[in-house]
Amino acid sequence: MTYSDFKGIKVSKLGFGNMRLPSVDGRRGEYPIDYPEAHKMIDLAMKNGVNYYDTAYVYQDGDSERCVGQAMKNYPRDSFYIATKFNYRANPDYKAVFKKQLERLQTDHIDFYLLHCMTERNIDNLLNCGCIEYFEQMKKEGKITYFGFSSHAQPDTLRRFADAYKWDFAQIQMNYLDWEFGTAKEEYDILTKRNIPVIVMESVRGGRLSSLTPELDARLQQAQPGWSVSSWAFRWLMTHDNVLVMLSGMSNMEQVEDNLHTFEKDNALDTEQVAFLKEITHEFKAGFTVPCTSCHYCTPGCPMKLDIPELLKVYNDYKYNRRWEDNLKDVEPDKLPGNCIGCGSCTEHCPQNIDVPSYMAKLSKLHQSGQED
Repeated sequence: MTYSDFKGIKVSKLGFGNMRLPSVDGRRGEYPIDYPEAHKMIDLAMKNGVNYYDTAYVYQDGDSERCVGQAMKNYPRDSFYIATKFNYRANPDYKAVFKKQLERLQTDHIDFYLLHCMTERNIDNLLNCGCIEYFEQMKKEGKITYFGFSSHAQPDTLRRFADAYKWDFAQIQMNYLDWEFGTAKEEYDILTKRNIPVIVMESVRGGRLSSLTPELDARLQQAQPGWSVSSWAFRWLMTHDNVLVMLSGMSNMEQVEDNLHTFEKDNALDTEQVAFLKEITHEFKAGFTVPCTSCHYCTPGCPMKLDIPELLKVYNDYKYNRRWEDNLKDVEPDKLPGNCIGCGSCTEHCPQNIDVPSYMAKLSKLHQSGQED
């Protein structure tokens, strides 16, 4: 395992993201979690030197924090670091949230504490509700060691928030796709200029960079036999000096094993490999339509209980290979895209600001007539 130096401690560069743990019904990221399987994954990670475990108050209906807390009771408290988050939209009572998190995690302190998902919609709430002052007090009392935030905001908003407090670290969405076609480079530069270490979320964009297209996957594997497609994303991140931890939301043992292999040693891409990956990225983007990361923030508020990320995945698959029938044949009739009522609750909760109803309408028309428009 490779490590980053941070304020006198060593933190594993691979961070175990606990947002998509296996569930008892076999679907990743849902409640309730399959505790025995999730604990096997965490045990394997611990055995191989991973010491950073990321969760949040809202992940898998709160079961993620409980699962992590139970798993980590088997290890000395100083052998790992827990990161969790306060989500204002989920519950603005930050004191009650923090108390509940300590109970769920079965600990007396949080190592890395974050204000969760700062955006244009909630920045003023976070700055003015008193939570920053409260968590600063918790830091003075030793109940929080390092205090930061995660951002899904535009660069100007990120600048404003980064300058509002002396943050220990910040978490942003960063990967080679968003670097080329999004605002990741600008966000990374904003934080680096302010000497704020970066923790990366969406390293493989919710799994989307784990498999591009059959043709592009084959080119990557031919260029570097033995490397998984996912590992290219992590090795690209390794080229950036201000990246402290790279999170991976792992859902099964195979993903844990692959990531451990990737992080056995510091094996960042060289200049030629970076250029090659950039070429691949531009070819991939030509067919990439909906930037969904499968975070499932959209689904709890959907009045029709649609599995929105899976439906968007069907749409993206159609854009790549022009096939969709097989992907929809097992969907229950009342869960098909045509049942979307266009209320917009999904878009309101989407960190990527995806206009979900418009894509549901396109997919519904595709399903009914065989034509998108």
